[in-house]
This record gives sequence, C-alpha cells and structure tokens, in this order.
Amino acid sequence: MKAHEIDYEIHGEEMQYVEIELDPQEGVIAEAGSFMMMETGIKMDTIFGDGSENDRGFMGKIFGAGKRLLTGESLFMTAFYNELNGKKKVSFASPYPGKIIPIDLTQFHGKFVCQKDAFLCAAKGVSVGIEFSRKLGRGLFGGEGFIMQKLEGDGMAFVHAGGTTAVKHLAAGEQLKVDTGCIIGFSKEVNYDIEFVGGIKNTIFGGEGLFFATLTGPGTVFIQSLPFSRLANRVLALAPREGGKSRGEGSILGGIGDLLDGDNKY
Repeated sequence: MKAHEIDYEIHGEEMQYVEIELDPQEGVIAEAGSFMMMETGIKMDTIFGDGSENDRGFMGKIFGAGKRLLTGESLFMTAFYNELNGKKKVSFASPYPGKIIPIDLTQFHGKFVCQKDAFLCAAKGVSVGIEFSRKLGRGLFGGEGFIMQKLEGDGMAFVHAGGTTAVKHLAAGEQLKVDTGCIIGFSKEVNYDIEFVGGIKNTIFGGEGLFFATLTGPGTVFIQSLPFSRLANRVLALAPREGGKSRGEGSILGGIGDLLDGDNKY
C-alpha cells in the first residue's frame, strides 16, 4: 500500500469524533480546524500540497496546492506523525451535528468524489484534489455541492455529513435526483449532471432552488439529510434583526409582518 495503514474508532452519536491509532512513523492528514486531541509523541507538521506521497517535488507541491485552492480550501493541510516506538492516538471532530463516514478507498477502486467541505481527514498518502468536470454547466449552475473534491489512493479517508446519512446503491442506468447540497459523495462510476427545475411556478415559488443533481448508476451514493448551508440559512432567517426585534417565528404573518412594519429597510 502507498498510503499509511491506520486503525480507527468512531465515538459518539450526533456529535462524533474519530480516534486514529498510529503505529511508529505512521501519519494522517487533516483539514485545518478539525483537530481535537492527541497523545504525547505525535508531531504536527504543516504540509503544502495534496497530501499524497507524490507531492514531494516543488512542482508537485505547487500543483497539489493549486487543486485545493480551486475548491476554496486552504493551500495547506496539517499532518500528524507518530515519532515514538509505541502506538499513539490522535482524534478529529466533526464540525457540526451529523455523522463521520469511513471511506476505504480500496473498496471504491481508488477514488471517491465528495463535497468540497465534506473531507475531514485521511491516512498520509491519500491525495485530496479537485474533481474536474467536462461539462461547464455543472460548475456555473450547480451551486453548493458541485465544486467537488476527489480522494484518491489506497488508504482510509473520513468524510462528515449533517443530519442522517442515506446510502443508495444504484444499478446500471438507474437515476436519482438529489438537491445538490444534500450530496455527501459517490463512487467514481456514478455519472452526475445538473438539471434545471422546469416550470415558472417551481422557479418562483418552489423554494428548492433552480437546479438539482441527477446521479446515474452504476455506483454508490451517500446523501445527507441536513447540509450545513441549509441549517445556517434557517438560523439566519430566525435571527433577531438590528435593534433586537425578532423575525416573528411562530406567527402566521411572519415575513409579511416584517414587510409592513415601519422599520424595514427594504
């Protein structure tokens, strides 16, 4: 195996964290901000590149970091290495309520495509980059969730999802239509595209956005019930306005009352 062979245990129910056991000289890479705790003897190192064992040359590091920059992520990741003789543990936490999903890349033929903010951590040697699309419309109209990342290699990777996770195994030619934000990731065999929600009533009054994703099998698809963006939008919608006034949650009038009061700025 090119990637380090790590052991792990996932703890918790709704606010999970993954505890990774590192043998001597083993390492794990993680996104900034996901670190929770570690035992003495583990060294932290900031790496510039995509996390794989192939980014050791200067140009390889530049190319790997550039792929991450295109997804809106930081140029840098953090690596954790066990420098002592015995086994040591390091833990990483999910940033919001949901589940941590272990992805054994050997079971996905070396590649898993996921949301740009779904990646949590992975064994050193796994490459984290952008999934380029041949269809420009996916990037222009896909909205949240369709600037996709790809995890490549033969090691373990971990992604996190909001709410409850659904796993769908699609047969050849079988299709599934999904809100773009609800996609966690899918196997590399799945064909994905963006489809316009037709009908003027759907466009204006539907409230579900103008586009959704069409996923075509064969392959496996992971779906989340509560994308963080959806949760954040609901919180912002109910947050008090300037001056301490609430937005009228629970009221039948709700937003209509906001439009009719004398303090609105619209």
